[in-house]
Amino acid sequence: MNTNDQRPYLDDSREESVDVKQLLFKFLRYWYFFAITVFVALIVAFLFNKYTKPVYEVSSTVLIQDTKKGGMADVQSLLGVGFGNSQQNLQNEIGVLNSNSLVVKAVKSMNQKVSYFSEDNFITSELYKTSPITVIPDTTHPQPANIKFYISIKNTKQFEIRADGENAKLYDFSLEEFYTQNDQEVIVDRIDLNKSYSFGETIETKFLKFKVLLNFNYNSDKHLNQKIFFQFNDLPGQVAAFKNYKIEPINREASILEIKLKGNSVEKSVDFLNTLTNEYLARGLNKKNMIAIKTIEFIDRELIGIRDSLTLAEVQLENFRRDNQIMQLDVEAQQVFEYMKDLDKQKAELLMKGKYYKYLKTYIEERNDIDDLVVPSSMGVEDPLLTQLLADLTHLHEEKSALLLTSTRKNPAIGQIESKIKNAKANLVENIKNIVNTSNIAIRDIEERIVTQTAKISSLPSSQRELLSFERKFDLNNNLYTFLLQRRAEAQITKASNLPDNEIVDEAISEGKMPVYPKKSLNYLIALLLGLILPAIYIYLKDYLNDKIMDRSDVERATHYPLVGVIMHNNRDSKLVVAESPKSSIAGSFRSVRTNLLYMAKGNEKQTILVTSDMVAAGKTFISTNLATIYALNGRRTLLIGFDLRKPKIFQEFGLSNTEGASSYLIGKSQLNKIIHKTFVENLDILLAGPVPPIRLS
Repeated sequence: MNTNDQRPYLDDSREESVDVKQLLFKFLRYWYFFAITVFVALIVAFLFNKYTKPVYEVSSTVLIQDTKKGGMADVQSLLGVGFGNSQQNLQNEIGVLNSNSLVVKAVKSMNQKVSYFSEDNFITSELYKTSPITVIPDTTHPQPANIKFYISIKNTKQFEIRADGENAKLYDFSLEEFYTQNDQEVIVDRIDLNKSYSFGETIETKFLKFKVLLNFNYNSDKHLNQKIFFQFNDLPGQVAAFKNYKIEPINREASILEIKLKGNSVEKSVDFLNTLTNEYLARGLNKKNMIAIKTIEFIDRELIGIRDSLTLAEVQLENFRRDNQIMQLDVEAQQVFEYMKDLDKQKAELLMKGKYYKYLKTYIEERNDIDDLVVPSSMGVEDPLLTQLLADLTHLHEEKSALLLTSTRKNPAIGQIESKIKNAKANLVENIKNIVNTSNIAIRDIEERIVTQTAKISSLPSSQRELLSFERKFDLNNNLYTFLLQRRAEAQITKASNLPDNEIVDEAISEGKMPVYPKKSLNYLIALLLGLILPAIYIYLKDYLNDKIMDRSDVERATHYPLVGVIMHNNRDSKLVVAESPKSSIAGSFRSVRTNLLYMAKGNEKQTILVTSDMVAAGKTFISTNLATIYALNGRRTLLIGFDLRKPKIFQEFGLSNTEGASSYLIGKSQLNKIIHKTFVENLDILLAGPVPPIRLS
């Protein structure tokens, strides 16, 4: 067909769009592919959910007071000062809760030297508090840690034990550390045990010693064929296993911490969290109690000497009164006694404080902490400067402890704080010396006044003088003894009334806990989506990367030219279908093409139609012969020209000779009227290609 349209056949710059409707129809054609992938994905999700160990999350919340509590904070409260801010305190308490020492205490309190497990369908489950057996290790004998000992219960009296482990470390439960010889950890190359025993019988080899007992919860229907094993736990391994909990405030403004722990056993995780928080509260309470205990111990040491002196003074006074028949002082002696009694009391208090200053100076110089320091207020010392210096030292120790929770002593900040602590101690010792000097001056002044009063006593009768001396001695020791007893009682009341400064808001519970992993519903949803998405992506990419024409839409998307028709594939032996089977669907498709071409010609009766392709055996001969025939059958005079000079085939379809044709005409060997042949189809003539030329025509 003649045309002046010079647009390219293919337009690579043409914007492509996805035909959703067509894409859906393509997906529907592969419905079985989607069904298979969805089925396989759901099966995989089912197996994953079934054979994956469930992970549960439990949590506990702890209320932290706004000011730091505990050992050093109680020193601060007794000193009458406070430091820091609530946010710093909160971070310090998080450090305490995360500390290795607290986890070690919690693990020890749980007393989980042995763990029990069951195996069923490739799933290993811990039998926490539900094991039908109890293993009692001999703590004086090393045990192989983390080696599986399989138990097969035969009946209520006997069982079979089997162990087959290599490179087993021996653990010493009495020392709570790995067993060593010559400072080297003992590693056993192989633990081999396969024997029957009675319940309660001692199982002993060179590397192990323990007993196995049958619990009351044993059920023959449930446990007789159950695959059970146990293993001995080492303390470092248990600490590492539990130390995956997370601590964070419930919000930025609150001072409530939430502790979350994930584990395969709900009950075990709950017990650990509750034990951890209880140990945390006990730690703070113990620090508070330690202050009161040290105060009581200090007072008790002083009471021992004063009690003896008081007893002696009382005996001497009673003996003098009995021997001299004098029961009380006269008026003049009583006046002197009352005045000197007050002086003696002042002197005794100063001397008692002097003993405390000596104790405090020794404590500061020799100790590296102030956790169990007897605070000044407990001994009636209320010096503002001393109190402030002790408060400064307490604050520095608090900063150091907080840093050590999250770093090592190699941290430069630790060195800076230790330097400040050293200076603070020096200032405190210097202040104590000044207080002692001031106190000594006051004592000398009191002694001078006592000497003055003693001169007045010389004018009294000898019996009154001696009675006054005994009364003074007894009253001095009695007052001092009473003062110390009062302070001791106050310390005991403080100790008895101590409560943890922080509190547990919500304990961890096991009821109603659902696994956080695997998320079964989510896994099924993901499997369903993958089962739909993966084949869809495959089909889309396969279609997108396919450079073959599969249907008319591919042609319509690839070119601007109109599509005149679609010819069905010919499965018949005959190639000239439109002539031999005019009522066939293929003939109908050629008639449709003819109609469209005539319509596109817009009344132009003379049409030239070129049939070509870029590859061999594409169907040029089939299309051209049938298209020419369908035109001729419509009563239109048609000339079919065969220009396939390399592999001419048209002559075969019409049973003609190819001795002359276009090739011989082009080289001048044939006349035009000689190479045009009539066919058995009315109105159809053929100009054959002719003999194949010896060289390629250009």
